[in-house]
Amino acid sequence: MNLVVLQNWLDNASFAILFLTMLVYWGGAAFPNLPYLAALGTAGMAIANLCMATLLGARWIEAGYFPLSNLYESLFFLTWGITTVHLIAESSSRSRLVGVVTAPVAMAIAAFATMTLPSQMQASEPLVPALKSNWLMMHVSVMMLSYSALMVGALLAIAFLVVTRGQNIQLQGSSVGTGGYRSNGYRLHKASELISQPPAPSAENNGFARFETSSNGNGNGNANTAVLNLVTTSEPQTVAASAELLSPQRLSLAETLDNISYRIIGLGFPLLTIGIIAGGVWANEAWGSYWSWDPKETWALITWLVFAAYLHARITRGWQGRRPAILASTGFVVVWVCYLGVNLLGKGLHSYGWFF
Repeated sequence: MNLVVLQNWLDNASFAILFLTMLVYWGGAAFPNLPYLAALGTAGMAIANLCMATLLGARWIEAGYFPLSNLYESLFFLTWGITTVHLIAESSSRSRLVGVVTAPVAMAIAAFATMTLPSQMQASEPLVPALKSNWLMMHVSVMMLSYSALMVGALLAIAFLVVTRGQNIQLQGSSVGTGGYRSNGYRLHKASELISQPPAPSAENNGFARFETSSNGNGNGNANTAVLNLVTTSEPQTVAASAELLSPQRLSLAETLDNISYRIIGLGFPLLTIGIIAGGVWANEAWGSYWSWDPKETWALITWLVFAAYLHARITRGWQGRRPAILASTGFVVVWVCYLGVNLLGKGLHSYGWFF
């Protein structure tokens, strides 16, 4: 089969499979009583990942160089990386919500590469002199894999904010720093065990207590609800006073998302660091300078600082829950600016092979 025809078939197949997979994941979230949808979604992601890997391999054979020289190739490599990290995250967390947030992004990137880019930008072209180096595979592939991991980690952080409704809840065991193993002071009580004055929360718990009642808030009394309630040592409060209701399932899911988001970002950050260092070495070889404050280099540094602050806050400061999730969500935008935004301007040493 002609490799060009094979590539055209595979990119369209990847988009179609990712679109169907997105619908499967959304259907699984809407109808959680259908367990086979989760397995079907995982299978769809795996098949799409295989299609894109085959596409990139065919591209490599046809062009004779590693397929990361233009926007079309990098978009599919990014999508392949996102689906790979998705499979790792889903296997670790066993949560179908991972696919709910990652599948639409992967599908949108594949759709942009397949349907939006003109045909001349999708065709393989001879490498510019600066790219004729073994560093192409080392630097660019590591950077793209780091973008994939950081994007998935940031998407899971956004999902955490949605699940918790933006509440500042204290979690346990989500980080390995000073806040990773501290007791969160949560206690679950049945309705018959509720007391009017809960135990004084420790300073490490940020003043939050967690309770379980047998009432669902409308008097039916047939659903268990975990209640997050801010309590103080100076003023006794009842459980029902100014309480925000979160189900135990939501709290468990939130802790899973927070944990896996932290671990995926922890995977992407070292890759980003290695990619930046490799890029500096390649820049010195190609342009005679390790660092020239090119727009791409500047935003790569900003991206590194954002996620370095995230990991520092979690490991050293013991941040968990809402605050690091907001920081990671900001990082999602920063990664996109670094990856694509600065290239849309057509300025700098990294603008070849893109829009302008």
